[in-house]
Amino acid sequence: MHVYVGVDIAKELHYAAIMDSDGVVSKPFSFENNDKGFNLLLSHLAPYNKESILIGYESTAHYQENLAFFLKSLGYRTAEINPLQTAALRKANIRNTKTDSVDARLICLALMNHHIQGDQRDSVRLDDLYQLCKMRMDTMKKRTTCKIQLVATMDRIFPELASFFDNNLHTNTIYRLIESFPLPSQIKKTRIDILTKLLHKASKGHFKKEKAQKLKDLADISVGIPSDIFAFQAQQLVHQIEFYTDQIQTIEERINTNPDVMSSPLMTIPGIGTFCVACILSAIKNINDFGAPCKILAYAGLDPVIRQSGKFNASHTRMSKRGNSLLRYALVWSAGNVVKNNHTFAEYYRHKTEDQGKSHYQALGHCAKNWSNPSITCSNVTNHSILTKLFLNFSSLGVVFVMLCQFNIFFIDSS
Repeated sequence: MHVYVGVDIAKELHYAAIMDSDGVVSKPFSFENNDKGFNLLLSHLAPYNKESILIGYESTAHYQENLAFFLKSLGYRTAEINPLQTAALRKANIRNTKTDSVDARLICLALMNHHIQGDQRDSVRLDDLYQLCKMRMDTMKKRTTCKIQLVATMDRIFPELASFFDNNLHTNTIYRLIESFPLPSQIKKTRIDILTKLLHKASKGHFKKEKAQKLKDLADISVGIPSDIFAFQAQQLVHQIEFYTDQIQTIEERINTNPDVMSSPLMTIPGIGTFCVACILSAIKNINDFGAPCKILAYAGLDPVIRQSGKFNASHTRMSKRGNSLLRYALVWSAGNVVKNNHTFAEYYRHKTEDQGKSHYQALGHCAKNWSNPSITCSNVTNHSILTKLFLNFSSLGVVFVMLCQFNIFFIDSS
């Protein structure tokens, strides 16, 4: 007998309902988000066999993470439910009722109806890896924002600078220049030997006195705004960019030493980097939750939004993007690298962009879909011993089984 436990998560007070495989539901109860409350939940679970229990909760910011860690550390299987699933079940009910106890029951039904296996007991380390991946993504976004702001600021105080350095302001040379002389008036007043030394050192010998003199001449005719505030803002943005760069490097060092990542067979596939492997591993966790490749694509939000009614059938579709954004990023980014490393997918990408008029990201979405589709890739598999060995390794690590066949395409094409 299977036992499903639905927990409606809140900041301070959770509600739980317990349902068996026959649909019999115990009376919902509340428990606090603290040690006393967690032990109260355990007392309600005590009559059941731990192996038969699956505990589910909606994804609600970070409030579920403490309970999830507590339960996983005790060996319970847990599953995070998309709120859209419980919302769909709620709409199926004639009565428009929404309470904490009703939501807990709906989570039980979602666990039962979708045949969710739940996270493995050793998934705590994958949760940590997932947090590292999210941290890197968030830090990358912050750095990108700062870079955009720096370009806008320099367009105000020295608009000619970007074209002078081949439209790339994000180099060590430019950063050192902004750090010392952000305004054209400051560059104009600086002695040529001092400016030459700065550029020569920052560019590792690439820029010499001639380049420094041209920069001084350009500064002399600049139409930029001589604002000390803009100059200060530019300097602060450079410091923030370099701070985020150091953070990203530190995070990547931790990801690169993760044993699950470095021992994964995914690392042998051309076009898939360490970070993408980490995202795939930590986002999927338990491959048994996905019975088919299309379910992985749907989980990543790479499935198409279909519009059809009567005789109407939309000719153009788009990604739903209703899914795990980290996994979606990893699959699409990897697809872009796969296109560069594999002739089959390079030709498929060309077909989508040139013959069908798809945009770059639309074409990559199609590549990511077919990259994960064994019905397309398995026809090229010939080395069954490698496939079997990889399948066992992938299953033990909780990696996407549908990518195994693609590995063999690369293996064959590279020979």
